[in-house]
Amino acid sequence: MGVDGKKPYVIAVIIQVIYTGMFVVSKAAFNQGFNTYVFIFYRQAAASLLLLPLAIAFERKNARAMSFRLLLKLFLFALIGTTFSLNLYNVSLKLTSATVGSATSNSMPVVTFFIALLLRMEVVKLRSPSGMAKVAGVGLCLAGVLVIAFYVGPSLNPLNHHRVLAAATGDADATRGTWIMGTFLMVLANVTWSVWIVLQAALLKEYPNKLLVTATQCVFSAGQCFVVAAVAERDFSRWQLRFDVTLLAVLYTGFVVTGVSYYLQAWCADMKGPVFLAMWTPLCFVLTIFCSSFFLGEIVHLGSILGGILLVGGLYSVLWGKSKENRVAPCGETNMIHGVEGENSADGGEKDERSNQVNGDREHDKEATIAPAEQV
Repeated sequence: MGVDGKKPYVIAVIIQVIYTGMFVVSKAAFNQGFNTYVFIFYRQAAASLLLLPLAIAFERKNARAMSFRLLLKLFLFALIGTTFSLNLYNVSLKLTSATVGSATSNSMPVVTFFIALLLRMEVVKLRSPSGMAKVAGVGLCLAGVLVIAFYVGPSLNPLNHHRVLAAATGDADATRGTWIMGTFLMVLANVTWSVWIVLQAALLKEYPNKLLVTATQCVFSAGQCFVVAAVAERDFSRWQLRFDVTLLAVLYTGFVVTGVSYYLQAWCADMKGPVFLAMWTPLCFVLTIFCSSFFLGEIVHLGSILGGILLVGGLYSVLWGKSKENRVAPCGETNMIHGVEGENSADGGEKDERSNQVNGDREHDKEATIAPAEQV
C-alpha cells in the first residue's frame, strides 16, 4: 500500500481524534460551570463565522437563489436538527460523562436507519441475512442504552489523579436519577438528529449546495441559540468567555469540529465510502475512555463500557446488513431507498430506473453516515 493508499486510514483516525477532543473539552467546560446553552450559542456563532465566508467564496457562482420557502425550511431544520438537538445533547453530556457521549455516538447510523424505516424509506426483509442483521443491530443498540442507564457495575479508577483539566464544580458524583435522565436525554438528542438527517437527504436533492446549506443553517441556529441562551441565562456577566478551557472548547468545537472535520469526513467518504468512515467510530469511544479518565479524572464504570460495546456491536451489525444489501441490490433483489422491492425485468428502462434508485440509496446512506458526526 502506497502513501496515497494510506491517506484515508490516517484521515479516519484524525477524525476520531478530533471528536475525542470535542467530548473531553466540552465536558471540561461544563464541569467548570459554563452554561450549556450559552456554550452552544458561541459554538454556532464561531461555526457561522467560519462556514459562511467559505460558502460564499466557493459556491456563490454555482448556487441558485434561495426562495422564501427554502429559507423557511432551512430555519425549521436548524431549529430541529441543531438548536434543539445540540442543546439537548450538551445538557445530557453535563449530566453524564464524556464516555457515555462517545458511546452513544455509535448509535447514530442505527437510529437513522430506524427512523427511515418508520418513514417507509427503508424496507427490512426479515428472512434475509441483511434484514436479520439490521434488526439485530437495532436490538443491540437498545440493549446498550439500557445497560448504560441502569447498570453501574464496578468502577475503574482514574489513570491520572492530577488531571490537566481539573474542575472545581465537576459532576462526577451525580445521582443515579440524574445519570438515567441524562442517558435518555442523550438518546432523545440522537433521535432528533437522526430525524434531521433523513430530512436533510431530501433537502439536498432539492438544493444540492451542501456547504451553503450547512452555513445557512448554522447562521439560523446561532440566532435561535442566542434566544434560548438569553432565556436560560439572563445574567449576561456569566456569558463572559475566560482564557481557560471554556474558550478552548468554543473555538475547538466551532472551528475544528464543525469546519475541519466536516471537510475531512467528506473527503474520506468520497475516497473510501460511507461504511469505511462509520467503521472507525468505535475508535473515538476507546480514545474517550482513556482521555476522559486521564485529563478529567472521570471514574469509568463497567456498565458504560459494556453498554458501549453493545452499541458498537449494533453499529457493525447494521453496517454489515447495509453493505450486504448494497452488493445484492444491483442484481435486482432489493431496492431500499423508496421502500419498494425491485424485481428482475427484461425492460431496459426499468433496469435504468432501478439503478438510479440504488444509487439514490447509496447517496442517502452517505448522508446518514456523514451527517451524524457534524452534530457533536
